[in-house]
Amino acid sequence: MAQQINNEGSWWWEVMSGNKDQLTQLAVATISATILAILWHILKSLSSSHGAPPLPPGPRSLPIVGNLPILGVDMHKQFSNLAHIYGPIFKFHLGSKLHVVINSPEIAKVVVREQDDIFANRNPSIAAFTMSFGARDVIWSDNNSDWRNLRKLFVHEVLSNKNLEACRYFRRDEVRKTIKNIYSKIGTKVDISGIAFLTEVNVLTSMVWENTSDPNAKGSHFVAELKKIVSNVVKLMEQPNISDIFPSVAWLDLQGVLRKTKRLLHQVDQIFTSIIDDRIKLNSRKPKDAVGHEGKKDFLQILLELMDHNDATSISITQIKALLLDIMVAGTETTTTLIEWAMAEIMQNHDIMKRIQKELADVVGLDNIVEESHLPKLQYLDATIKETFRLHPVVPLILPRSPSQDCIVAGYTIPKGCTVLLNIWAIHRDPQYWDNPLEFNPERFLTNKYDYKGSNLNFFPFGSGRRLCPGVQLAEKMQMYILASLLHSFDWSLPEGEEHDLSEKFGITLKKKEPLSAVPSQRLSNLNLYI
Repeated sequence: MAQQINNEGSWWWEVMSGNKDQLTQLAVATISATILAILWHILKSLSSSHGAPPLPPGPRSLPIVGNLPILGVDMHKQFSNLAHIYGPIFKFHLGSKLHVVINSPEIAKVVVREQDDIFANRNPSIAAFTMSFGARDVIWSDNNSDWRNLRKLFVHEVLSNKNLEACRYFRRDEVRKTIKNIYSKIGTKVDISGIAFLTEVNVLTSMVWENTSDPNAKGSHFVAELKKIVSNVVKLMEQPNISDIFPSVAWLDLQGVLRKTKRLLHQVDQIFTSIIDDRIKLNSRKPKDAVGHEGKKDFLQILLELMDHNDATSISITQIKALLLDIMVAGTETTTTLIEWAMAEIMQNHDIMKRIQKELADVVGLDNIVEESHLPKLQYLDATIKETFRLHPVVPLILPRSPSQDCIVAGYTIPKGCTVLLNIWAIHRDPQYWDNPLEFNPERFLTNKYDYKGSNLNFFPFGSGRRLCPGVQLAEKMQMYILASLLHSFDWSLPEGEEHDLSEKFGITLKKKEPLSAVPSQRLSNLNLYI
């Protein structure tokens, strides 16, 4: 089996060849892990002798380390290969920790629908747990009363239709600034990911704390700092960590992941504390019912008022900080990644770009700018975005779930506390459910209606069930608005001498291996539309 898994570029190989100074500590860790592994195998043998269904099939694991070589650069693809060998549900071990991978919508339905409540817990890494203020947020918290309250408040109070509508001016202003910025760069290379990130982070900061009096929370320096923070958060969370694989040696922090995470969290905490303190001082100096830009309350104000409820709906200052970090990291990372993939696919398919631009000309007009009111009418652009999510799901394994009790799925025992991964990258490309699955064809989403709520488990890029991404509505609006504006205002081409490249870089998010640079040219004759 080891020959079937490509070790090239794997994290385990890098650790063993590039960190020899840690081998002494690792030897001590290995002895401890050996004892734990023996005890675990004894317990597993005892439990299987009581007539419970077996664990799912899977590759033979090595003593102590389990299937560590599986942690390669293309893990989502390796999972698909293993599914061809062992079936749509299989297991593997990292150290003594059991992981179960699901590769079919029928079995995914058991996890996200039929037994959703059991599988609604998370199993965060040390970095994710630490960075989320001890899993006090809506992404990494277990399925408990605090999480249910926080999610309810976030979805129904912060991201309500009323609040999203009130924030449309922020989105409009920032998208128009982006168009003006790109117009100044016509004929030169533009970093699509950078442009998308800048637009998204400006929108989010406006929506979240527009009414703050601190100029540092609105300046370009802050945006650059925030971009660095988001990048570092994602890197730490997707970096495999010996301490996660062998919990008994976590106290050694052999790779320094915990130390790095704590330093980054301290930086984030200082930023949010400054912004929150500034708002509290500002609130004390103005009438209680005063509101900000366009007569609305920004998200921070709504959250601070919820904190003052002192009842079952109240939230803590720590939860506010954790929620703010969720918004900034998830909101920027997913939308930026999606826009880069969509632009890459659209630019490679000239007919698709022309069809999108014709739709924009028909719906918006060539002497007008894109408004959010136009978005529901852009059916082909919507189909193109969904096809991008199908072929390039931003989070290819979704975020892991963990059962709160032993349960049976597809005739196999799934033990309490194991890690369950849903391989939507494989599901979205399975020829059993998709005709010509490797072909980029938006028309499949014109004839078959899919949404982002996970209603059809052949396609669920934002998850499904209780752990559905709570920011779906805002993400859908922003990705449509930015892409529509970019494609309505400009024609796009690759820099001279460059070729299309759709290779992937696997992590928590599935990014383009090579960043997309594109050259814009003016498409609209009225220059006032670029001011």
